[in-house]
Order: sequence, then structure tokens, then C-alpha cells
Amino acid sequence: MNILDKIIEQKHVEVAESKKKISLIELKDSAFFHRNTFSLKETLKSKSGIIAEFKRKSPSKGIINDKAAVLDVAQSYEKFGASGISILTDHQFFGGYLEDLLKVRNEISIPILRKDFMIDEYQFYEAKANGADVILLIASCLSPSQVQEFTDLAHQLGLEVLLEIHTEEELNHYNKNIDLVGINNRNLKDFKVDLQHSVNLKNLLPSETLSVAESGIYSLKDFQFLKEKGFDGFLMGEYFMRNENPMNKFKEFIDVVM
Repeated sequence: MNILDKIIEQKHVEVAESKKKISLIELKDSAFFHRNTFSLKETLKSKSGIIAEFKRKSPSKGIINDKAAVLDVAQSYEKFGASGISILTDHQFFGGYLEDLLKVRNEISIPILRKDFMIDEYQFYEAKANGADVILLIASCLSPSQVQEFTDLAHQLGLEVLLEIHTEEELNHYNKNIDLVGINNRNLKDFKVDLQHSVNLKNLLPSETLSVAESGIYSLKDFQFLKEKGFDGFLMGEYFMRNENPMNKFKEFIDVVM
């Protein structure tokens, strides 16, 4: 199995365990479940366009930053102009926790993307109950019909959908109800990065689609290249998180690009 297969196999186990611990009824009774969510579609247009990510580690890079506090980083991201915050909630492979959403939600006023591997309806109720505004659907993990079903469910819960694609075949997962399309510059199967490949895919999307360049943006040059090619949003994490002080690194970056 490649790493993506291993993650999905583990995710099925984790979701089954979560269902035993917390019922759907309990999730629906949580305070955050009834809040009005923030729109990433709107903030991408009105702010920097950067979805700044909090990430402790990854399967390909190992530990990235396990010292920074999620709340400190998220508040600084907002203060210095992020359009949204992406928080990894997968623990085994990325060092994240669902509780990271709870720590941040009441302290910031911009959208939070729950970045995880969504393979079960339960996770969408879980995301809403823990304060997420946006969920990620990864095309390589799902069928086009699942993407449609999960998109409908997300919208029923007041959540926006970021569909992640990496290949031309995965364009078949797109439907008109998708809020944003993220194009992963990194292949999840071998973790190689190819920015031009992402640009080529973007040009195959309907012209009105809000597009987000994801992963593998390692420099100001990478960012400027993708912006010039017409991307509306930029999901960036490792570039900031590798620094001992991600907050200062983000501010330095924003000061240059804005």
C-alpha cells in the first residue's frame, strides 16, 4: 500500500472508534453545532487569499514543528491577514487533534478548514460540532458520487467544501455545488511537487471556479508564480511552520506580498 492507502485504512478504524465514544445526538447537542459559520469563499476575496495552516508533522517530512501552540499561531495568522486557517486533525500521520479546533474556534473570526481524510458522514457532524467552517474532500479517496453526497451533507450542515484534486481524471469529481477546488501541487502517492502540473489542471476547470493552490509552496517565488497563473487562494503551512516562530515568518511573508 502507498501512504494514502495506509491513512485511509487507519481512518476507517478511527471513525469506528469515535462513533462508539460520541453519538450523533451528542454531536448535534454541542454548542458549536448551532453556530453560524464563516465563509471561506468570501474571505478569499477580501483578504490575502492565504489559507495558513497549522501542522505539526507529515508522513513525508516527519516532525515539522511540535513546539508551537495552535492558538498562538492561529491568532497571529488572523492578525496578520490570513483569509482562513487550516488545521490538521489527523493524529497518527500528521500529529493533529480534533481538540485543536476547539482551542481556536472562539478566539478567531475567520474560517477554519478541518483538514483531514473525510470518508464517513459521521466526520461531517464531528467537524461542525467542533467549530469547523469548511471541510476538505480528497478526490483520490472518494468516488464522484461520494463527493456529491458529502457536498450535499456539508451544505445541509452549513459547511463549505474544498475539493482537492491532483490528476486530470479527478476532474470528474467536480460538480457545480463545490465551493472551492484545491489543486494539490504534491502527489499524495509519491509526494513529488509539480507547480506547472497544477496550473495545467486549473486551466481545465470552469472559469468561474474559485481555485486554491495547495501544498509545496516553499518560497515567495512559488507563491508569485501561482498567483500570476490566476489562483484565488493559497494553502500554505510548512513554509511557515518550519520556522521556530511561525507567526513571525507569516508576518514577514505577508509584508512582502501584500
